[in-house]
Amino acid sequence: MSASSATLSASPGRYGSIAIVGALFFVFGFVTWLNGPLISFAKLAFDVSDTLAFLIPSAFYLSYFFLALPSSLILRRTGMKKGMALGLFVMAIGALVFGQYTTARVYPGAVAGIFMIGAGLAILQTAVNPYISILGPIEGAAQRIAVMGICNKIAGWAAPFVIGTLVMHGMGDVAGQIAGADPATKERVLNEFAARIHDPYMVMAGLLALLAVGIVFSPLPEIRPEDANVESGSASKKSLFQFPHVWLGALCIFVYVGVEVMAGDAIGTYGQAFGLPLDETKYFTGFTLGAMLVGYMVGLVVIPRFISQERYLSYSAVLGIALATGAFLTKGYASVYFVAALGFANAMMWPAIFPLAIHGLGSLTEKGSALLIMGIAGGAVIPQLFVHFKQAHDFQLVFLLLMVPCYLYILYFAVRGHRVGHQAAVATTAARGALSQN
Repeated sequence: MSASSATLSASPGRYGSIAIVGALFFVFGFVTWLNGPLISFAKLAFDVSDTLAFLIPSAFYLSYFFLALPSSLILRRTGMKKGMALGLFVMAIGALVFGQYTTARVYPGAVAGIFMIGAGLAILQTAVNPYISILGPIEGAAQRIAVMGICNKIAGWAAPFVIGTLVMHGMGDVAGQIAGADPATKERVLNEFAARIHDPYMVMAGLLALLAVGIVFSPLPEIRPEDANVESGSASKKSLFQFPHVWLGALCIFVYVGVEVMAGDAIGTYGQAFGLPLDETKYFTGFTLGAMLVGYMVGLVVIPRFISQERYLSYSAVLGIALATGAFLTKGYASVYFVAALGFANAMMWPAIFPLAIHGLGSLTEKGSALLIMGIAGGAVIPQLFVHFKQAHDFQLVFLLLMVPCYLYILYFAVRGHRVGHQAAVATTAARGALSQN
């Protein structure tokens, strides 16, 4: 750890900075975990198929893929603090667009609004994840990110219940009303249902814009990654291709976000496949998030005090395999509970993967972070594979065959992948030291 990082971690203002960043994690946790309920909302409000309804999370997560690298260039010019504010402002515009087009029942416009929200989050996450990772010793980054995760998942746990209460109440009744209605009545009922989204999203847009202004004038310090995230022997490296562990980490983020979305956003669709009532399945995302919240609390206590972040990651991957198998071997509510329990297994994965993957990048931290944020596109790809293949095959078998390989790769990254390149750098440094002594 560099001197600047040590000074920062000893600073009393660090806890205030952590609190501010925690508020940001609360915001994008709330926004992100609205996607699960919005799948069911879009399917009914726009009268579309499962495949088209899943364009909501697909557009959201694909925006990370397309905007992450541009975000790193933006952050090089603005700095992390102003970059966070810019991300919030773009999210506000996206919320405005989504609310307006959904009220008008123009599905392409609504999907465009979701894409814009994701674009703002791409900027925000590209800045805030490395920021909290290097706001102190990198070895304890998983513990700090666990605190952020608690803020994130409290918001995510609340999101389905807020949107369910304000917007999606009586969905079963609405579906029943349009089942045998004439075209005019069907349009009227769906227009009234879709219009419920307008006011909540206008309020959200206003709050996001206000928070953006607040971040600009906040006491958050500007951190230089090249000073706070440097590993011995890596300062001379000028390309991400010289850091193989960050590429393996990006793939790990890809599969991790895929399984997280499957367990969180897709759980409602999973439950509906058993014939469970629509007015119940809309809350299932909240069960997954509750399990994640417990997982974060456990991780906060044990990492790094009793166990390293990489060892905990490996245990989490093994638990994920066991729970996915349990979901396959059971039916109905029991199977849904196994899927929700995956939230516990998934909880500490991001907090462990991210710092392990950016460790030692120095001046390339923003680019490395952007590469990892691109991996969030896994949240678009893997659930789409699920809804595609479940049309022709047993949905539980499809779920199992998608989830287990993802957890196996996460296990590989935890045990070996995060070390690729580090050992060579250490050996090179030691050899240079021996030569200089001779």
